[in-house]
Amino acid sequence: MSPENDACRERAGSSPSAPGIGALVRKSVPEAVLVTEWDEIDGKDQRVTVRWPSEHSFHVQEGHYSPLLFVESLRQALALLSHDVHRIPLGHRLGWEQLRATVNREALRADGSPARVVLRITHPSVGRRRLGSVRLTSRIEAQRAGVPLGTAELDYTAHPPALYDRLRGSHRDAAEAVARALPPGPPVPAARVGRDQARDVLLSPAGPPDTWRLRVDTGHRVFFDHPHDHVPGMVLLEAAAQAARSLVGQPVTPVAFDTRFLRYVELDRPCLLTAEPGPSGDPRGHQVHVTAAQDGRPVFSSVLIAARH
Repeated sequence: MSPENDACRERAGSSPSAPGIGALVRKSVPEAVLVTEWDEIDGKDQRVTVRWPSEHSFHVQEGHYSPLLFVESLRQALALLSHDVHRIPLGHRLGWEQLRATVNREALRADGSPARVVLRITHPSVGRRRLGSVRLTSRIEAQRAGVPLGTAELDYTAHPPALYDRLRGSHRDAAEAVARALPPGPPVPAARVGRDQARDVLLSPAGPPDTWRLRVDTGHRVFFDHPHDHVPGMVLLEAAAQAARSLVGQPVTPVAFDTRFLRYVELDRPCLLTAEPGPSGDPRGHQVHVTAAQDGRPVFSSVLIAARH
């Protein structure tokens, strides 16, 4: 076991603000770190425990945790395990290809106390390539106080820095990408997308019905606690959730995502999102298909099931 992995084991069970954990889960603000401990269950499964805050200006709305806090939890857990279990160097750049996730809204209730969520994670597929890239498939089951909270399957990649820089070309430098980012446009009314504050709105009017321009604020501390060279996947997922709520026209919560991340979404060019209703009759709620395009090319798509409150 490498010194880096020895350090991981020593920190198991430590608090979210423990030195070094932030780097492993790719967060620079200690309060944003959700992971508290992790261990091996057997030779192929790991258990990661996360702590959700009792209150949060973004992730707690209408008495419930956001479903995307579950997604952020698995993102942090997989970033950590990619180094600790799969020996992927910390400098490799992680990227998502496809996410399929479901959540139990009843288990998302915020009761005024911090929530302890346990993720059981397995990787049925880990493929290593000649130039150092790794392609992984993970499966996650989450419980809160013994109650099923959610499931997910995520296909993702890890690229070594040199290869990632070649893939990203002139957009490879995060600080420069943020400096070139388009200013955020005017937000749609916050209440229309289930938000209390205009700063949390990720949609800007674009003209055609149910079409919006992606509104990216690189100063938003939830999404940009450090510079990114492209629009983070969490921004796209939240934008899709807001688009679904606007389309449905009433309070809804996404309880299922089937999402594909097709291309990197650049910060310095407009990105348009469109929402369309899917087939009716799903007992879980409204089906909504959200797509995003940049420079006329598809960059993101998500089929959501939005459950009425």
